[in-house]
Amino acid sequence: MSTQTQTNPAEILKENLEHTIFSWNKQGGLNPLNIESAKGIYLHTRDGKKIIDFSSQLMNVNIGHGHPKVAEAVAKQMAEVSYVYPGMITEARGRLGKTLSEITPGTLNRTFFTNGGADAIENAIKLARLYTGRHKIITLYRSYHGATYGALSAGGDPRGLPYDSQGAPNFIHVENPYFYRCPWNSKTPEECTERALANMERVVKFEGPEHVAAILMEGESGSSGCIKYPPGYWKGVKAIADKYGILTICDEVMSGFGRTGKWFGIDHHGVVPDILCMAKGLTAGYIPLGGIIVREEIIKHFEDKPLPIGLTYSAHAVACAAANAVIDVYRDENLIDNAARMGKYVEKRVAELTQKHPSIGDFRNTGLLGCIELVKNRKTKEPMAPWNAGPNDMAVMSKVAAKVAELGMFTFVRWNWIFIAPPLIIDEAGIDEGMEIISKAIAVADEGCV
Repeated sequence: MSTQTQTNPAEILKENLEHTIFSWNKQGGLNPLNIESAKGIYLHTRDGKKIIDFSSQLMNVNIGHGHPKVAEAVAKQMAEVSYVYPGMITEARGRLGKTLSEITPGTLNRTFFTNGGADAIENAIKLARLYTGRHKIITLYRSYHGATYGALSAGGDPRGLPYDSQGAPNFIHVENPYFYRCPWNSKTPEECTERALANMERVVKFEGPEHVAAILMEGESGSSGCIKYPPGYWKGVKAIADKYGILTICDEVMSGFGRTGKWFGIDHHGVVPDILCMAKGLTAGYIPLGGIIVREEIIKHFEDKPLPIGLTYSAHAVACAAANAVIDVYRDENLIDNAARMGKYVEKRVAELTQKHPSIGDFRNTGLLGCIELVKNRKTKEPMAPWNAGPNDMAVMSKVAAKVAELGMFTFVRWNWIFIAPPLIIDEAGIDEGMEIISKAIAVADEGCV
């Protein structure tokens, strides 16, 4: 059979269902959206439906869909050279490395390029262990760092639980400073910070600081509920790490590249990590690419001995060209400033919805990385669906998700959360359109309030 694209929607659906595998889903009974085209903040299906993308797909299509500058850059690079092995260099690779050293915090300077976010995390962990000679990695329970064995073990997301018996060793988890549901029953965010940091240091001591290679955290929390770090938490973690000679690894895979209204989520906290992981917004999802950028001192450690990390597609020329074009778009179109402005507008609109919908318990947002948390009762904070809810616990939220889809929106409804993370090109009219849909969906949840 020809490998040319089929124009018959039913045939396209059949080929996808019979010959491809779908992430995080049961493989039977699926009816995925059949996408024909995408432009700006909208997706268009083959049956003529227009869908507003309110989560930038996987929080990665930051510049919106179908930007011509990226297509032009990719075509130009492929006409020159599509691939060379990672021991060779290209103009695109060098330019991207220099640009990343300019826009990342502090003294971060050298980038090792990966294929995406999970292998950025994998290589950050390897490098931290190689550099320190230690083996333990401390992370937060409510976190997600990717789906490879090491990254899944590093995260505390329950999607990793089926792999626990084969999980990578020496990952230690601590509770998040989740003020809305503070594990230490704090009365103020500042008190939550103090108690969370005390817990972190106790865990470090219990595990033996001389065995801890790194503390790994997101720049800003993403798919685990956009849990805001209370004031001073990231700085406090950095101080604990420095006290015991522990490296800090900042996962900016989701929160990087303007998503939070600054270049990187950690820029909100005034901290310079030792290693920063990136992907997603680096190329806005147009072509797979990730990387880790590190302090010069770490790489100097390998000046006279081999650095034992490598990937076939590291620094792929076409991917680097795409990233260069995407970063130009962020700058030329002032998308990071727009993300900050539109984030404030989102917060204003959600505040209005909160007056209307009793099921809205909390809203946590940084730039255009936000999450509405729905509850059955604001006073008790009983969630509309619990953490790691099974199908029987999702009756109400499944109806909410169905209403979102029915009304022509793509975004993630996970447990008792609705995510708001549209492309950074969005304007007030686009936000209003999305909020009208979300309001109608939340009205379904209001019926479950007590």
